[in-house]
Amino acid sequence: MVILGAGYDARAYRLPRLSQTSVFEVDHPATQATKKAGVRRMLGALPSNVTFVGLDFNQHSLPAALAAAGFDLRRRAVFVWEGVTNYLFEPAVDSTLRCVGDSAAGSLLVFTYVHLDALTRPQDIPGGRRLARTLRRAGESWTFGLDPAAVPSYLAGRGLRLLEDIGSIDYRARYLGAQGRHLRGYAFYRVALARVEGMRPADPGTATDMEHVEPSNAEG
Repeated sequence: MVILGAGYDARAYRLPRLSQTSVFEVDHPATQATKKAGVRRMLGALPSNVTFVGLDFNQHSLPAALAAAGFDLRRRAVFVWEGVTNYLFEPAVDSTLRCVGDSAAGSLLVFTYVHLDALTRPQDIPGGRRLARTLRRAGESWTFGLDPAAVPSYLAGRGLRLLEDIGSIDYRARYLGAQGRHLRGYAFYRVALARVEGMRPADPGTATDMEHVEPSNAEG
């Protein structure tokens, strides 16, 4: 398993089945330093099955970093990429997806993204203006989004086949049932599941099916 932008994700430490799985956690070195200190404090030592890969997605090469860490692209893997793409610029999203698309056929990718409207038309989505103000106060910017209708072709150009793409309303209903009925907001947040096909097209695709938005626009 490769957890991209792992942050303080605790899967590798709390899910019993992953204790027998090689887990690669990819994230910024500064974040990883804090996390590793916390894991050592809680568990006494870093688990031997977890490899930490220091990386800034906007600055460094994911394939090179994974290879240096001992990851074998010829072996099938599950890639998890949550809560990251909307903070990156398009070239970083593109290069990361191409890296996943170059992995072993049958590998899976689960990733989240925001609907393009959240960046380009925040005033037209429920809670959009409040979200823009919140991001501005936090000093953060959303710089990447996708139109769900364009996701299949966008992924196909990077060697991935979309299997499922659902929004927050649907995944809350599926996994939380009655407990999730009271939850509102973030209807523009989506999660997609894709599979590596094993033959990435030679055509790199075009920039018309995604959007790279400069911070000033992303904040509304």
